[in-house]
Amino acid sequence: MSIITGSVNLGFYRDLVDSVVADMKRNQVMARIWAKDHTVWKQEPTEISNRLGWLFSPKDMRGKLGDIASLVEAVRAEGYSHALLLGMGGSSLAPEVFRKTFGVAPGYLDLEVLDSTDPGAVIAHVERLDVNKTLFIVSTKSGGTVETFSFMKYFYNAVVKDLGIEKAGRHFIAITDPGSKLAELAEMCHYRKIFLNDPDIGGRYSALSYFGLVPAALVGIDLAAFLDRTISVVERESVINTTDDFLSGLFLGAVLGVLAKAGRNKLTFAFSPQLSSFGDWLEQLIAESTGKEGKGILPIVGEPLGSPHVYGDDRLFVYLYLEGEKTYHEKISAVEKAGHPVVRVQIRDPYDLGGQCFLWEVATAVAGHLLGINPFDQPDVEAAKVLARKMITMYMEKGEIPAEKPSLSGNGIAVYGSVQAGTPSEALIAFITQKKPGAYLALHAYVQPTAGTDAALHDFRTRLRDRFHLATSVGYGPRFLHSTGQLFKGDAGRGLFIQITADDPVDTPIPDEIGLSDSSVTFGVLKSAQASGDRQALINAGRQVIRFHLGADVIGGLKMLAGSI
Repeated sequence: MSIITGSVNLGFYRDLVDSVVADMKRNQVMARIWAKDHTVWKQEPTEISNRLGWLFSPKDMRGKLGDIASLVEAVRAEGYSHALLLGMGGSSLAPEVFRKTFGVAPGYLDLEVLDSTDPGAVIAHVERLDVNKTLFIVSTKSGGTVETFSFMKYFYNAVVKDLGIEKAGRHFIAITDPGSKLAELAEMCHYRKIFLNDPDIGGRYSALSYFGLVPAALVGIDLAAFLDRTISVVERESVINTTDDFLSGLFLGAVLGVLAKAGRNKLTFAFSPQLSSFGDWLEQLIAESTGKEGKGILPIVGEPLGSPHVYGDDRLFVYLYLEGEKTYHEKISAVEKAGHPVVRVQIRDPYDLGGQCFLWEVATAVAGHLLGINPFDQPDVEAAKVLARKMITMYMEKGEIPAEKPSLSGNGIAVYGSVQAGTPSEALIAFITQKKPGAYLALHAYVQPTAGTDAALHDFRTRLRDRFHLATSVGYGPRFLHSTGQLFKGDAGRGLFIQITADDPVDTPIPDEIGLSDSSVTFGVLKSAQASGDRQALINAGRQVIRFHLGADVIGGLKMLAGSI
């Protein structure tokens, strides 16, 4: 049984939350959710009635463990030692969480995730992996995600080059929806296994389906125990009037929705160190589900806890920690004593994470009900994709992406955006000082993810938060487009967006077709098109955007900008 304890201190918001919970109980909101009643959210059933399969997935998957185990035992017996998951957003985040949280059991496959179109990131995996011992997991609900298909074509060709076309398919499995383009292609290329997921489960709600559980099994997680813990939470959630409201998705959803409507819409997470990657999964779930129709709850993950004075009155804190682990207890207590609302959630061990996935899925659905939005669609995601495709078409016609003229340059950094300044440092400060009440800062880094860049971005965001007392979000592009990208274009429009780009020291071609060497674009071109498309989509949505191009020195440029704050 999953054991979850904790506490909640909402101050004067508590009475309002309790009133809203009572009202939802009277209106049978939870019973209607379990009955797949789309009117909980909207009068039209589009992208609601066919997006509630996650409610039943944990129990459904219990009967599919044998099929997953057969795959795992087969690849272990054949000497596979590594797995590389090719996917984006909902297809990649849960597997990454499971690998980082649980590690790899002895004798199982070490899992890595590729969700960056940066050519350096792609090449790094090629150089690091032994394809003879690597299983490639091609994971996409739609079966046509451009990044995932680019990865798949690239690595399939690499395996064919090393092992021959007769053996290549044995190194690939697919996780997708029935009837997708990927399902057809996987059949044609004789993939070792095709897992067809319940099509009524949206990507960001898919952690407890094949998308999350197949990779979890490959690293050695005991899925039977994991699902047993999860199902205990599912069963508790299916009881409409729970006796302990704090432990319910209904109550947590009420907290999120009520405080967001009251202006505390910067949902700031702190985690026990072992659980920290869970924040990346929560970030997508909450941001993409709630950021639309001029509303939104912005999850803040990875931002270090600071002194109470650096926080504005737009914060709600959630502290998720392991039993007996007290890393951030004192800092959370200090924030609480300063008058900020705080929710503490304690779990026994990582096997309770499945229950947390389900609990927060319910809470997000309930928050969507209170905000009056559909938490299962993503209406603004396509805008950046359309503009990126336009850029790629222009490249294929003219051989280049149209160059922009910088507003100013200095210290090896070029600045793009309408801001009056003499240096990049002055441009940064001038850009942020135009902030409005309820503002936040979002750093969009279209560069290769590395430990050094992680550290530089972490320092940059911390300095920004401490000086301007604004919530900060950091994401690598295009990864964040499948996570927070919806919220950035669909919320109330108070974000300030700092895009970071740089030169690519290396590049590599994307095959036009699987198994063929012809190539029209490279990964570097794709990433540049995505960065340009996203920036224009933000501008078209009325957002404030500035771009800093750091040339050949990403870490040095970030340090220079951070040092100016």
